[in-house]
Amino acid sequence: MAADREDETWDEFRELVTMKPAELEKWLGTEESRDAGQHKDGGESTGHASGRRIVTILRTARKDLSADDYAHMRKVVGYIRRHLAQRPSGDVRDTRWRRSLMNWGHDPLVNSPR
Repeated sequence: MAADREDETWDEFRELVTMKPAELEKWLGTEESRDAGQHKDGGESTGHASGRRIVTILRTARKDLSADDYAHMRKVVGYIRRHLAQRPSGDVRDTRWRRSLMNWGHDPLVNSPR
């Protein structure tokens, strides 16, 4: 991947993933987190699995990120942007929409990046 594409991916990921690794890890351990999102064959949801990978990426030094990590970061950025565009009206505090976003590392109630 070209360095400028990596820089763009890094910047977007760091802007949109608003949860700290420990916060996200704690969230992923909750029943609410495990229930959010689409589950294939009754297993772990796509977002929950992504959240676990995001924790690993957040704890990895930038110089040690792989091409696969950058590909996942682009997937995360795309998901968060699409999901934000579908924000429901009213208070989103206890919504499935928010819980799903949190599985992807973005808490819409937090305005500033880590």
